[in-house]
Amino acid sequence: MVDSDFYTLLEVERTADDKAIKASYRRLAMECHPDRHGGCTDKEARFKAISEAYDCLKDPQKRAAYDRFGHAAFQNGGAGAGGFGGGAAGFEGFSDIFSSIFGEFTDPRAQRANAARGADLRYDLELGLEEAFAGVEKTLTIEALAKCEPCAGRGSKGHAQAATCQTCGGAGKVRAQQGFFVVERGCPTCQGSGAVVADPCMACGGEGRALKQRKISVNVPAGVDDGTRIRVGGEGEAGMRNAASGDLYLFVHMKRHAYFTREGTTLVAECPISFTTAALGGTIEVPGVDGARIEIRIPAGIQSGETLRQRGAGMSVLNARGRGDLVTRILVETPTKMSKEQRAILEQFRSTETGDECPASRSFFGRVKEYFGS
Repeated sequence: MVDSDFYTLLEVERTADDKAIKASYRRLAMECHPDRHGGCTDKEARFKAISEAYDCLKDPQKRAAYDRFGHAAFQNGGAGAGGFGGGAAGFEGFSDIFSSIFGEFTDPRAQRANAARGADLRYDLELGLEEAFAGVEKTLTIEALAKCEPCAGRGSKGHAQAATCQTCGGAGKVRAQQGFFVVERGCPTCQGSGAVVADPCMACGGEGRALKQRKISVNVPAGVDDGTRIRVGGEGEAGMRNAASGDLYLFVHMKRHAYFTREGTTLVAECPISFTTAALGGTIEVPGVDGARIEIRIPAGIQSGETLRQRGAGMSVLNARGRGDLVTRILVETPTKMSKEQRAILEQFRSTETGDECPASRSFFGRVKEYFGS
């Protein structure tokens, strides 16, 4: 264990984030690597020191312990317990430090509860735009582990209670010595629950839960978008022997709409209009996502690709009042079929053109003439 301050060794501030620490370590490791200095013992010692410092600071739990206790966190069991390398006693002292920092994360009771807790479930929910706009109640069919009915979730026949596991003493975990380290893993006898059933229920094999198909109703709020995650507490898998259930997470996927594309709370609709409407102006009617008829005024001379915005006619805002906007993108359509009379009218119009009618076209072809020198 080096005595120098780890932050000083890595040439970073104590407030540096993980990215800055990693970048500094890589730079210093390249500078001090023994292979680049012909086996220089000083460089090799510095390389080992910065590697040790980085090994500590890259781990959030080790870094928290170091920030609080300094090098004492890794020496003499953190509290005079015989040294970190001194077997199980050293490990216990080191573990105590983390217990004081992280509380329930190293509390055996919390670990047992987490081990017995049911798993979270994911459900991919497909919605139409109108459903996302107004909000909707959905009935979902889910097949997952649920409380065993014959034993009422106890896992045992009759009213017998589960007994403390003798393998782990109820901790839900067992430890094994491997050299200087103590490795902790889930108890193979009780699968981490800390208890075993002497006379298990035949329906669930002692787990207190069994695979079952069930229906649940969920309320989807107005304004959800593609990728929105909705948590439904306690609707995941049932926990072992009446332990807490997991949660259900709904991931929203939006169906393609016939008219609208969505950009957050803004709805965009592409609307083709005739070239006469574009030239003379007029009004058009488009459908709203709420089923209303929306009248849009087209100004004379509008160009293809221009947009018109209707305030408050877009999507609902999630968990808030108000709505976004509706944007109509105008596409001017050139006629592909004309009668002789229509063609004659257009020919007459063309014969009266001066160029002022379409200034952008006139400007472009004027620059073309200048380019060719004519």
